[in-house]
Amino acid sequence: MITLLDVSYVRLGTRDLEGAARFAVDYLGLQISEHRKGAVCFKSDAREHTLCYFEGDPADQAVAFEVRDEDDLDMAASEFERLGHVVRGGTASEAAARHVNGFIAFRDPSGNGIELVYRPERSAKRYHGSRDAGVTGFSHVGLCSSDVIRDEQFWTTVCNARVSDRIGDAPLLRIDEVHHSIALFPSDRTGIQHINHQVETGDDVMRSYYFLKERNVPITFGPGRHPSSSARFLYFEGPDGMVFEYSSGVKSIADELLYRERQFPFDPKGFCHWGATPQIRQFRK
Repeated sequence: MITLLDVSYVRLGTRDLEGAARFAVDYLGLQISEHRKGAVCFKSDAREHTLCYFEGDPADQAVAFEVRDEDDLDMAASEFERLGHVVRGGTASEAAARHVNGFIAFRDPSGNGIELVYRPERSAKRYHGSRDAGVTGFSHVGLCSSDVIRDEQFWTTVCNARVSDRIGDAPLLRIDEVHHSIALFPSDRTGIQHINHQVETGDDVMRSYYFLKERNVPITFGPGRHPSSSARFLYFEGPDGMVFEYSSGVKSIADELLYRERQFPFDPKGFCHWGATPQIRQFRK
């Protein structure tokens, strides 16, 4: 079994790098950590970067997960190849651009771009966003899935993810004590379905709601509270149609022996305690 330690970063192609970078700083509240030709990297916590926009096709997306060391990376590459996945080893220059010691790239069973990395860099410089959005760090991704049952099997048997809860057939998967780092949602496309950043308090969620609404940023769900993770949340649309989420108060699962996954309905009340209705295609029947 391949042990994933943490979700590390996301990479998003864009045809408007300047506009995407402006959104990440002025609206998301992230901090530029590196600006190089054709790409801009952003901090949201102690890591060197957790988001990278690069010049390219907006459909070119990847999410990275950390493994322990080079031996684990090599073992993962061999296992994926045994299962029929095409695995590409990253070059030294590509690894340097990602601020990791090494990585591999492949596609999951739905065709989503996945990278595994080892020794991602932390930064000596403290994160300090230009907008006080209360961001405490990059936390999880939603992934599009053409078959959530098949993809759940991949993440829970090939890798070490465990099901925390399900909304309909859509599983919320944890790789540590945090309620979920991966969420799989039925979709007719591939790619990242949403990107989550944790914020410090529910007040930060509400402040961002008014901040974004006043600036005509499309609000796609919330404010609300997830019955599964207990988090207060807000979803909104960013560059190239990407959905971003702020949330606060996500549940931790410390006792693996006693915890049992729960089932929630795939309808608005399965997504929100407070009655908010999602305007997100993958959250609607």
